[in-house]
Amino acid sequence: MLSAMLVETQMAPFLDGETWVRITRPDTPRPDALPLFVLHGGPGMAHDYVRNIAELADETGRDVIHYDQIGCGRSTHLPDAPSDFWTPALFVDEFHAVRSALGVDRYHVLGQSWGGMLGAEIAVRQPDGLVSLSICNSPASMELWMAAAALLRSELPEDTQQALDRHEAAGTVTDPEYLAATQEFYQRHVCRLTPTPQDFLDSEAQMEAEPTVYHTMNGPNEFHVLGTLKSWSVEDRLDQITAPTLVVAGEFDEATPATWKPFVDRIPDAREHVFAGASHCTHLEQPTEFRAVIASFLTEHDR
Repeated sequence: MLSAMLVETQMAPFLDGETWVRITRPDTPRPDALPLFVLHGGPGMAHDYVRNIAELADETGRDVIHYDQIGCGRSTHLPDAPSDFWTPALFVDEFHAVRSALGVDRYHVLGQSWGGMLGAEIAVRQPDGLVSLSICNSPASMELWMAAAALLRSELPEDTQQALDRHEAAGTVTDPEYLAATQEFYQRHVCRLTPTPQDFLDSEAQMEAEPTVYHTMNGPNEFHVLGTLKSWSVEDRLDQITAPTLVVAGEFDEATPATWKPFVDRIPDAREHVFAGASHCTHLEQPTEFRAVIASFLTEHDR
């Protein structure tokens, strides 16, 4: 159980602020098991909703490292930073600042949603020490993401679609009717569990309390993308990834196959796994099955 493992926290310096880091250590370390960095989504959703991935520590005998990316959670908040401050390159630099502060030279990376996009940005730069990459529920470009969201949105009930369209046109995206309509999409394609897990609610609450990063880079919600990531793509750089890569998604994921297939098709050493019955938060919906697939991949590439 997670409660039986040793959990340490520390702050890593980054730019003029600090990044909050959580390290989960196994009761029985395996000598050849390399550390795993877990990159959360959003951007700006903090690590809480992917915290259960830390159970891989005891299950695989390795350190599992989470951190709250700059601007959210327990790390330094920068609400007054200009919009052009928030770039993928910023978060690549932050990852290596955290890694260096911990003295980690060889490692695995797992990213969920935006975290998988960030993982790809890290991997295309071919850093020394990256042993494997797990891309979970992530698109290879925001153009593909928005096209998939539009298609899934067209399958919502007609009155729900009309509410979304009406409030987006009016700019009233905080109206209770609009928020209720977004929940219909979320229940189908983001997290299909009822009630919603507390870890997810915790990440969502901190993002709503400090929405700078999410609203600046993404927009008001998962399918209405207006932010600085709107034109982001890694598609034309994927052949530069040399690390073995696992791409996972859920059957009902908002990251549909069209969004993640470029990873499988263009990364030289990539494979895929789709979880039947799951959506975007596969790791919450099917935690045991999810960790088993990840654990097998990590163990295969430890050496």
